[in-house]
Amino acid sequence: MTSHPYIRPRRLRTTPAMRRLVAQTSLEPRHLVLPMFVADGLDEPQPISSMPGVVQHTLDSLRAAAAEAVSSGVGGLMLFGVPRAEDKDATGSGADDPEGILNRGLRALRDEFGDSTVLMADTCLDEFTDHGHCGVLDHSGRVDNDASLDRYVSMALAQANAGAHLLGPSGMMDGQVGVIRDALDDAGHTDTGILAYTAKYASAFYGPFREAVGSTLQGDRRTYQQDPANRDEAMRELELDLAEGADIVMVKPAMSYLDIVRDVANATDAPIAAYQISGEYSMITAAAERGWIDRDAAIMESVTSIRRAGASIVLTYWATEVAQRLG
Repeated sequence: MTSHPYIRPRRLRTTPAMRRLVAQTSLEPRHLVLPMFVADGLDEPQPISSMPGVVQHTLDSLRAAAAEAVSSGVGGLMLFGVPRAEDKDATGSGADDPEGILNRGLRALRDEFGDSTVLMADTCLDEFTDHGHCGVLDHSGRVDNDASLDRYVSMALAQANAGAHLLGPSGMMDGQVGVIRDALDDAGHTDTGILAYTAKYASAFYGPFREAVGSTLQGDRRTYQQDPANRDEAMRELELDLAEGADIVMVKPAMSYLDIVRDVANATDAPIAAYQISGEYSMITAAAERGWIDRDAAIMESVTSIRRAGASIVLTYWATEVAQRLG
């Protein structure tokens, strides 16, 4: 059966200019956030073997890489701290230490860039604990939700004092957004926002990140991160986070959970972030290195797919590169 002669969808695909004219999804530098790692005790940037092209930064290289990202127009920077192994302990005391590596990194970037970019902080204990979990443990070795919230409050206040514009509680503790919001308001940080890790799944694709932050985790985080089999509970988490005062909500990972991104986008008009995580980055990188896929095309397609699913903000390790390509 032939189509009607007047109905030719391909007419709108004939040239790059035509495709650009009718494109339904836009991708701009402002939509992108660059995750960055700053590590204590380094004399020079340390490459992350499982994430080719990504490094643990010194404070000096952090400033330089951030300057390149900001000048390229990226919307923000998400900072993770990597303490020395000997500075980790059971309660993650380096997380709220004003001289801990993450808070020093936040101060350095806020001093350098002021309000010219959006500075985000990972508000979680896993990088700072010797057991590698996102909270403190009880006598049986399980994560103690309420005791962890106390630590999150202290960490959040330290990060706000260090200059973060947005705090990213990523530990998936019940009530984390509410206690942080109350603490920020009580301390006078009413303008400091919360980027809630609303739907963070217990994913196999976090592997390279564990190397990036020097994780000491034994076991897994399935008792507090979401089960990949479950879809509806993301909506319950969304309702709770918004009720507790989240300013932006996030889905993590992004590429394997585009259905969740769309569900969240359908359910709220709050800004939605999605994190293209380390394993997603490394899969594309590894396939491209072997000549199996077109690297540049795959990067652009993958980031665009996250925007198309409904994310207004995309965290990606390619943020600077993509922003420069977009011009």
